[in-house]
Amino acid sequence: MKIQTAEFVTSVGLGSRLPVAHVPQIAFVGRSNVGKSTLINALAHRKIARAGGAPGTTRLLNVYRLQLAKHRGALLLIDLPGYGYARGGEAANHGFDRLTRRYFQPDPHETPDRPGRTAPAGAILLVDARHPGLATDCDAVAWLSELRLPMVVAATKVDRLKASARRAALKAHELALGRTVLPISAKLGDGLPAFWTALLELAGL
Repeated sequence: MKIQTAEFVTSVGLGSRLPVAHVPQIAFVGRSNVGKSTLINALAHRKIARAGGAPGTTRLLNVYRLQLAKHRGALLLIDLPGYGYARGGEAANHGFDRLTRRYFQPDPHETPDRPGRTAPAGAILLVDARHPGLATDCDAVAWLSELRLPMVVAATKVDRLKASARRAALKAHELALGRTVLPISAKLGDGLPAFWTALLELAGL
């Protein structure tokens, strides 16, 4: 996929205003250190996202805008704080949970004359190919399903597995999550064309 422009827009904390934009928003959800920032950079064809120095250090919702080529429009990628591990203990995990839930909740101040922020068009759940069946990933699938949000599940870091182990891991992920799982490697580009197709379908572009 050709990208005309790609940029970091803003970071949002618990006390900050959530993004208002009238282009499709896709939420990126996953455990800390699953590779969300690396994948966003691969999609953008440049470094616009910076990974935290250690797992659990990113405590903000980060917003990126991609302008697609061939008049396909634009979309926002919303990188949510990683779950499963947070430096700072339970208090930090609670903050992640509050910020994530706040993002997915409807805007209570929306009125016909003052439209609120656009709801996400869908979610990308990223799981680590090497670790199928984690309880936190299963919980994330259940929670996103309860929100009735269109969802794509992708397994990152497949380049770190040999071909036979990769096939077994994908089957284990699909069995645990009850969904098709797309294999991707942001580092090598494996699986990115199929991932782009799924992403654009979620965004309605």
